[in-house]
Amino acid sequence: MSATTLSISAACLFDREGRLLLVRKRGTQAFMLPGGKAEAGEDALSALHRELGEELNLRLAADALRPLGRFHAPAANEADTWIDAQLFQGELHEAVSAAAELEELRWLHRDDVPPASLAPLLREHVLPLLWPS
Repeated sequence: MSATTLSISAACLFDREGRLLLVRKRGTQAFMLPGGKAEAGEDALSALHRELGEELNLRLAADALRPLGRFHAPAANEADTWIDAQLFQGELHEAVSAAAELEELRWLHRDDVPPASLAPLLREHVLPLLWPS
């Protein structure tokens, strides 16, 4: 049986202190970036804006996110599944709160030791891109 690939959009959102927002979905262990799958007819950026509204009660200006790239990694919470992720970056100027399927928010600073339970996309691609050693 071959692996499934999910197309997602995700955001690297930073607060005023330069910390990266991580989220954890209810019933899971892995911390990941906020975002999710596109619905029929949605482009990557539209899907991301919708997901941020649903997951974080966040409404960003249309031009608040800039593209970071496209990455492939094993899915954190689904066996035999890969993700094809289009990443965007932006700054948060307002408070956010966990909504929808999110159970926990965590802020990660460049100098922090990342939690052991990072999603593969974060561990293998995002953190090395954002904060090269």
